[in-house]
Amino acid sequence: MKKSVFILLLLLFFITLGSFSQEQENYKKEVSELVSFFNEQNYDAIYNMYNYDMKKALPLTKTKTFFADLNSSLGKISKTEFKNLKELAHVYKVTFASEVRDMLVYLDKNNKIGGLQITYHKPENLQVIERNTTKMILPFHEEWFVFWGGTTEDQNYHVAHENQKYAYDILIMKDGVSFTGDPKNNESYFAFGKEIIAPCDAKVVKVITGVEDNIPGELNPEQLTGNTIVLETSNKEYILFAHLKHQSIVVREGQFIRQGALLAQCGNSGNTSEPHLHLSLQNTLDMNIATGGKLYFEKILVNGELQRDYLPVKGDVVKNIGR
Repeated sequence: MKKSVFILLLLLFFITLGSFSQEQENYKKEVSELVSFFNEQNYDAIYNMYNYDMKKALPLTKTKTFFADLNSSLGKISKTEFKNLKELAHVYKVTFASEVRDMLVYLDKNNKIGGLQITYHKPENLQVIERNTTKMILPFHEEWFVFWGGTTEDQNYHVAHENQKYAYDILIMKDGVSFTGDPKNNESYFAFGKEIIAPCDAKVVKVITGVEDNIPGELNPEQLTGNTIVLETSNKEYILFAHLKHQSIVVREGQFIRQGALLAQCGNSGNTSEPHLHLSLQNTLDMNIATGGKLYFEKILVNGELQRDYLPVKGDVVKNIGR
């Protein structure tokens, strides 16, 4: 998935406000000017709305590039609507020509922009999934190693990111290493090319293909998840598989599949440094606005012992029963 170049967070101080809940007149005026300058493509004027620290953090050249890219991709702004306050920032729902986004704006005491964030618009009625209710098997055959997994940041760095919360990074380890031979060859890694299977009966609701596998050690931040599959269960749970091997996906959008069916092969595409499977449970199809949930497995071997309804954690060696 292509990384958005429109997410910008600069000098936005997260201190609870709570003293007022309505749009302030100074914000109304400055946001109106910001929108006018944006639609006129007058990015110098936007730059002059910054305070000193903002100008230092985002010089004129970067400001012009940022807003020009935004205008080119999303078009002009037709409407802004004040939503709420988030700490010191005012949050606006912004309607561009092709898409709706959220914009957070922070003004200093001189009504200069000290913080600005343009991000994906998240509907307010999205229900959070605490954990899966659909029974799952592991989405692979062999014995795999949980590199990141669990419910704390020590166990799982994904916990700090709402849209990837509780996600797994899983690979294959032998004698404490994940490869043998030349570390710059994907084929040297034990996980590369291994079959990825459906953990449950589900519908294929998203497929991303055509992303080349990286040379190990190199990243592709422009296509975060690389070759990707998203499944939807009958309980409206969304399971995302990322970094799949180039040209290995064998399912299509709209297809219904059975548990254990082949989906693709493990690869090294997207924002990844070596072949592995990124696996996560989401409350919606779009990863950009998702909230992650805990993904449990019905009956698996964990470090050689049978576990039921289990959430793997960092350091676990896991395998399906009878596979």
